[in-house]
Order: sequence, then structure tokens, then C-alpha cells
Amino acid sequence: MHLPTYIRIARPDHWIKNIFMIPGTVLALLLVGDGLSHFRPWAFLGAATVLCLISSANYVINEFLDAESDRFHPMKSKRAGARGKLKAFPVLSLYAVLAAAGLALAYRFGTMFFVTAEIFLIMGTLYNVRPIRTKDVPYLDVLTEAINNPLRFLLGWFVVIGNALPPSSVLISYWMGGAFLMAMKRYSEYRHFADKKRIGQYRKSFKYYNEERLLLSSFFYALNSTFFLGVFLIKYRIEYVLSLPFITVLFVWYFKIAMKENSAAQAPEKLYGESAFLSYAFLVCAFLGALTYLDLPALQILVEPVRY
Repeated sequence: MHLPTYIRIARPDHWIKNIFMIPGTVLALLLVGDGLSHFRPWAFLGAATVLCLISSANYVINEFLDAESDRFHPMKSKRAGARGKLKAFPVLSLYAVLAAAGLALAYRFGTMFFVTAEIFLIMGTLYNVRPIRTKDVPYLDVLTEAINNPLRFLLGWFVVIGNALPPSSVLISYWMGGAFLMAMKRYSEYRHFADKKRIGQYRKSFKYYNEERLLLSSFFYALNSTFFLGVFLIKYRIEYVLSLPFITVLFVWYFKIAMKENSAAQAPEKLYGESAFLSYAFLVCAFLGALTYLDLPALQILVEPVRY
């Protein structure tokens, strides 16, 4: 067994995606009275470790089961699985070790955290393993992969608040936002895949998809994400509504990124190359943070009904 090969299929370079748990922790700290007193840095790092272990378990099984179809992708054909360099026993052993270690550590953070971690692991199975294998079903592939976003959010939330769920509006917004990112990833792949017949061999869902269908679905996900985000922002702090126009720019900007040749949207873990986009996203987060402490009573007119 060539150990570096099996380490690579766990994709530690993809752990950057787990930053999606941070907003869950931040929101929990904002909504809990005297929030900072509830923040435990070591607990947060432990929770992040759980997420990395379980996501790596899902990546391991993903690469092994996608070996045949990845041979039809110009970049993924270079993966160890596509080149026939993976053996079943080491792969399954690595999957079991990562999953068991992740769940064992998750158990230390309470029932809700543990159940969410279990669901995160199960979603990887539903997404990759036949006969269900939702990644082969149009639209369901996007929705089931995107549900990992609210699961990450929940894991960040439960580090602070262990026995209560966050607002449903923010979870739905997070899910739909993730679906937008996944649909844009599909769109970018489809748009830059030279052989449109071959792409259906790479992934069955692409036999149904085309540019129009992917764009329309992306538009649907973006609208739903911003709507439910607006519901949450207005419900919990009216001042947050001022951030919505700037948040919508993030969706439009990401769309532009997805249209580039060899776009980072095809591999979001490489989004660090879009420094201007990331800088803008940071500024939007900073603006939201400032609005947390800025009271603007005049904005109450937006939520008070007009009486005639």
C-alpha cells in the first residue's frame, strides 16, 4: 500500500470548505446573552476536527466509488482511483477509521452534535453509494450535496448551544446558498467540458443537464437563499437588512467566476485565487458585524404595518 496515495484521497486540502461551520458558531454567540463567555476555543477546534475527519471519510469513499466515471473527466482522470491504484480493503479500512474517530470525538460534544455528525456521514453514503447514489439524479445531486452546508452550520452552532436548533430561516438560506454554489459548479463543468457526449459518461445527471437548466436552477436557489436570509435578518435585527444588496453582489460575482475558463467554481477549495472576491466577502462580514452594534430606529418603518 502506497500510504501517500491514501492520504491524498482523504483530501485534507478540501478541509477549507469546513469554514462553513464558523457562521453557525458566530450566530450562536450573537444570539446567546453574554455570548463570548460561552465560547470555548478548544471545543471549537475539537468540533472542527470532527468535521474534517468525517468529511475525509466521505471523500475516501467518493473517490473509490467514482473511479470508473472519473476516467471520463479531463482533470479527475489523473486521480489515483481513476488510474486503478486503489484497493478495496485499504480504502474501506481508512473510511472506517476516519468515520469511527470522527463519531467517537463527536460523542463528547453532546447528543445534538453527535446526531448531526452522523447525518453528515450518512449523507456521504446516500450521495455516493448505489443503489441510491443521489449524485446521479438531476437536481437531487445538487440538493443532497448542498445539505452539507447547513449540517456544517449546525455543528458550529451546537458547539455553543447544545440543546436548541437555530432559526429555520437561516438553515434554509444556508442550504439554498450551498445549492447555488453546487449548481454553479455543475454549470462551470458543463460549459467547459469540450465533449458534451462524454460528460454524460462522467456523471449521469449531465445526460439531463444543459446550460439553460443549470442556470435556471441556480437562479432559483439564489432567489430562495436571499429570501430566507432576508426573513432571518429582518426578524432578528432590522439593521441587518442594509447588508442585503451587498450580499446579492456576492451571488452575481460568483456567477461571473463560474463563467471563467478553468474556473475556481469547479474546485471551490481553490477559491483562494479569487483574492478580490474573498476580500469583498470579508468586508461584507465586517459590515454585518458593525450593524450588530449600530441602532437605526428609523428602519422600524420597514416592519411596521401601514394603517389607513
